[in-house]
Amino acid sequence: MPPYRVSRPPTMFAALAFLAACVAPLETHAGAQVEERLAPSVASGLSRAVADNPVPHDYIARPAVREWLVAMSPKLASRFPDEAARIDFLATVHYEATRAGLDPQLVLGVIHHESNFRKYAVSSADARGLMQVMPFWVRLIGTADQNLFQLRTNLRYGCTILRHYLDVENGDVYRALGRYNGSLGQAEYPTAVMTAMKRYQSAPSVAAVRTSATASLH
Repeated sequence: MPPYRVSRPPTMFAALAFLAACVAPLETHAGAQVEERLAPSVASGLSRAVADNPVPHDYIARPAVREWLVAMSPKLASRFPDEAARIDFLATVHYEATRAGLDPQLVLGVIHHESNFRKYAVSSADARGLMQVMPFWVRLIGTADQNLFQLRTNLRYGCTILRHYLDVENGDVYRALGRYNGSLGQAEYPTAVMTAMKRYQSAPSVAAVRTSATASLH
């Protein structure tokens, strides 16, 4: 008999347990960013970067953005069957990625590997949301009302943190990804993200990763 097959109707307790599992946050097994001591000037810059700055109302009408959305939308149709939700997600990814000086395809690769596009994913280390952001970042650079399960907030934090690590590592994407995952010096995570990134490549890429440590976050 298969190990998960039952031969009698489930009890009320079992039914309630199943319901609780359905509504509980989805768990992932991603790594954990390491809390670090930030210089006051760095903390201030990161705080400004994670401040709310909504996607401009005309953003998806911009030619370069529209072209990217057309290319990416079919790739995520199975994950976001609702077209409006899919376009909102992609537009937010593109906006927050380019605002932080990141390739949007890199950000999609991070999301793919970290949470498999699950908005409410929670890791065993308590990393949260699409980009698996550790809650200590809210304490370090944010405000108590910022919710890491909210789409724009999570992407804003994730992109800002990855940009910070890229600057720390002088543009070395592999080392920056290792820091982001809390596995610096190990090849498994960066390799997995870069492999996932290839799923979402469009030609030509619409945004290159900036490598300057002085690149603006705005």
